[in-house]
Amino acid sequence: MVLYKELCRKCRKNYVKITSKEKYPVCYECQKKELDGKIKDSKMKKFFEIPEDFYRENNFLRSIKLNYLRYGNLSEKQIEAFKKTVRNMKQKS
Repeated sequence: MVLYKELCRKCRKNYVKITSKEKYPVCYECQKKELDGKIKDSKMKKFFEIPEDFYRENNFLRSIKLNYLRYGNLSEKQIEAFKKTVRNMKQKS
């Protein structure tokens, strides 16, 4: 997988690491307000309690959390992919 940097499409100030599959790169700072939404379910609140740096570094983790905040649920595949990504990031650090 090849990563490269591109300017955020919202603020045009920050660079975002992306792959060729991502069409609309948005930086963490622009998505921060959306990510601060209230999660009512205590199980999911605990699920999304990971270090802020993980959200800052990984667009996929941000998109999963945003999908939960928008639609109120996640599929089993999304949950497993989120867990796997977090595990990989913890091993690297």
